[in-house]
Amino acid sequence: MRTETATLVDEIRQAISLLRRYFDWDEAVKRLEYLNARAEDGKLWDNPQEAQKLMRERQTLEENINTVNGFSQALDDNIELIALGEEEGDEQIVEEAEAAIRSLRGEIASRQVELLLSGEADANDTYLEIHAGAGGTESQDWAQMLLRMYTRWAERRKMKVEVLEIHDGDEAGIKSATILIKGHNAYGWLKTESGVHRLVRISPFDSNARRHTSFASVWVYPVIDDSIEIEIPESDVRIDTYRSSGAGGQHVNTTDSAVRITHLPTGIAVSCQQERSQHKNRAKAWEMLRARLYELELKRREEEANATEAAKSDIGWGHQIRSYVLQPYQMVKDLRTGVESPSPQDVLDGDLDEFMKASLSQRISGGAAAPVEDIE
Repeated sequence: MRTETATLVDEIRQAISLLRRYFDWDEAVKRLEYLNARAEDGKLWDNPQEAQKLMRERQTLEENINTVNGFSQALDDNIELIALGEEEGDEQIVEEAEAAIRSLRGEIASRQVELLLSGEADANDTYLEIHAGAGGTESQDWAQMLLRMYTRWAERRKMKVEVLEIHDGDEAGIKSATILIKGHNAYGWLKTESGVHRLVRISPFDSNARRHTSFASVWVYPVIDDSIEIEIPESDVRIDTYRSSGAGGQHVNTTDSAVRITHLPTGIAVSCQQERSQHKNRAKAWEMLRARLYELELKRREEEANATEAAKSDIGWGHQIRSYVLQPYQMVKDLRTGVESPSPQDVLDGDLDEFMKASLSQRISGGAAAPVEDIE
């Protein structure tokens, strides 16, 4: 086997191994065997909702396992063809098998992200919160730029965006906002965007045209359906009502229709002012709180709770996941994966896929985060 082909084979084997590790392969196979046995149980459909949930899980597991097994089988088959061709001196067989292996690498790369979006809640719609950091108008303007960036990203993917809550800045921008993004795999794509985002630019609000650094945090958590039970005792929450702010008309701004619910054990707070009715806003806020607590459990399962809580607690130096530099040069850099873009404007217009793909891929490779650099 040629050295170049041998190197390629090693890369493919490593990619397959990482996928197996990501899926917790032995447990996935056992789970599929269990679900196959349940599917043959005639009593399963006595509870149609539970049955449908299990069948969806079975289909996803089966597709993932078959896909990875297919990659392994195709690789082994072509390695055998190369050995056969070399033994018989048939260069055409060797070249065809090598071409198939190169094609296999491309297929694995194209399917990898799809396979990565197979988590428990990845297919769901998602909530996305943005909060301005310290720095007044500068950070509030940056928060609004991030709101626009994620809205544009969603629009590129034909997803729908609903603004659930927004607090305008004192002079410009926004202090915070919560949006609902509806679309297939919305949470799966966006789940690695949680963290602090940093902007370096010449301030449009500084008459001396000095360079400023601004921070804003992003928090992403999935919409959950009624089949997922999250029990929240009312004694564990504080419910506040207040007057809505931002766009919405005179009625919205003159009644205490907005609702904020704070979960006392965790400190998690959610707000909704989308509807004119306090009752509807309260119901939506309860949905959001259940989703936040569910997302917290997902993070705990991934053993990332400590890191994400640290990112949420301090919107400033040392906790950022991505830097957007507009001055003195142009560069967007993800500090976890090292992925860069020399076109900040494209990124701010929603061109985020490469950053998302890299951070999703990092989850299966278990790669260490890139060191945080001081970009001035």
